[in-house]
Amino acid sequence: MAAVTFSVAASARVCLAEVDPPIALGPLDGRYRGAVAPLVDHLSEAALNRARIEVEVEWLIALCNGVGEAPGSVVPGAPALSDDEIAYLRSLSATFGAAEIAELAEIERVTIHDVKAVEYFIKRRLTPEVLTTAGLPSSQLPAAAELVHFACTSEDINNLAIALMVRGAVREVWLPAATALADQIADMARELAAVPLLSRTHGQPATPTTLGKELAVTAHRLRRQLRRIETAEYLGKINGATGTFGAHVVAVPQANWPAISRAFVEHLGLSWNPLTTQIESHDWQAEVFADVARFGRILHNFATDVWTYISLGFFTQIPVAGATGSSTMPHKVNPIRFENAEANLEISGALFDVLGATLVTSRLQRDLTDSSSQRNIGVAFGHSLLAVDNVRRGLKALHANAELMARDLNENWEVLGEPIQSAMRAAAVAGVPGMDNPYERLKDLTRGHRIDATALREFVASLGLPADAAARLGALTPATYTGLATQLVADYLA
Repeated sequence: MAAVTFSVAASARVCLAEVDPPIALGPLDGRYRGAVAPLVDHLSEAALNRARIEVEVEWLIALCNGVGEAPGSVVPGAPALSDDEIAYLRSLSATFGAAEIAELAEIERVTIHDVKAVEYFIKRRLTPEVLTTAGLPSSQLPAAAELVHFACTSEDINNLAIALMVRGAVREVWLPAATALADQIADMARELAAVPLLSRTHGQPATPTTLGKELAVTAHRLRRQLRRIETAEYLGKINGATGTFGAHVVAVPQANWPAISRAFVEHLGLSWNPLTTQIESHDWQAEVFADVARFGRILHNFATDVWTYISLGFFTQIPVAGATGSSTMPHKVNPIRFENAEANLEISGALFDVLGATLVTSRLQRDLTDSSSQRNIGVAFGHSLLAVDNVRRGLKALHANAELMARDLNENWEVLGEPIQSAMRAAAVAGVPGMDNPYERLKDLTRGHRIDATALREFVASLGLPADAAARLGALTPATYTGLATQLVADYLA
């Protein structure tokens, strides 16, 4: 019988690139949009243009009305702006929406320059006709129009806009989510502080701990990184084409431009960088990205550990009604949240590493590698935020199987070799006879094979230990050999 073949001519196939509305190329704007959408308000191209408008407007206001402790016009002849005029200017960024995004894109198609397009966008709104429509018929803003982008290179606007964007994304989106995750882990740690767990160092049975104490370690590590990120410094500069205030001094020689620059940058809530080339050096960005990446690597370690505890059965997953674990094995509930987090943290960490390495370098006074790189800041934060979201969801679906952990402990009495030989050492120092070679004797007794409670207790009874030490060891079990684990959670987990 002849084989039946089926094919679709390439010309007959739907061109997905032409489907309307447009199909997202990447998963952050497609499949995972819901989890990362808040970052769009800070790290998207539209957010960049909105921040540029904000910086340009604030610079215009500063040139007309002064900034900081130096009120009054910076540029001679510049009009003093009224409260209504300032409110109007600030509304340009506040009302920046779909129509304005489209208009700005249209201008940029002509200028082939994004920052110049922003300058023209603002100037369009400073004409008498537009101002009259806006309810400012007698405005002096037309007289100030040429102060838009005055003495600025594009990077004067961009570096400040990006600092505002990253600061907003970190403080308003990423940090709240990451903090909530650390708090969630801390809450679990307190809840499970007294649940004994057999440790596995090098994958082998080791000194018991508690599940809560192990969770507390992660919460403590994550919170330390969060404290670093919370105190991050966001730098900015506005000093001209090569950082010399060259155009500023020639145009208005009497002004104290470094003081004005500092006051303006600090007015935006940023830290002033006095010494730069054409670009602000971006070192602060590398520092923030390294800290966020490190947080992610700690979280990645946690995700793989939780995955392992799930595989051992120590955590069971609460099934979601209607959800499918495996397309062929109906019984499965796969730890997909933690696996998804692993992948996204690896992508995020790699992007942050590349950004940190690239952004601290620039050929001579300027090259554009930073501009292209910085457009991926949102992608790096997006994958990090998505991972945080997945871990938080995954943790909500976990239940600690204390019974199985107890059985695991009861099958590994040999882990008590450590406290027994330690007690023998202490007794030897105190002069108790017969305590020689304690480590070696316990090694012979326990290494490489299982030993039960009876055999271990018989060994302890045969040692001739002081009565109090013999009683402590005789009552000890793997489940009670957890040291100060529960107390450590209570005392040191904030």
